[in-house]
Amino acid sequence: MSNLTELELQNLRHLIMGYDNSHCKMTNYADEATDQNVKQFFQKSAQSAMETKQQLMKFLQ
Repeated sequence: MSNLTELELQNLRHLIMGYDNSHCKMTNYADEATDQNVKQFFQKSAQSAMETKQQLMKFLQ
């Protein structure tokens, strides 16, 4: 793990949890969508949020 300060770790945790929350919400919205274009939009948004979360988690390794 990089030499991160306590504040940086807290900010990173906050960002990771935010993207995790966004992923869950977008997945739920996609599951509920009836319009295929809307469903696709939310699925892509959920995937993007998950990818960003995974990139941020690399800072913790």
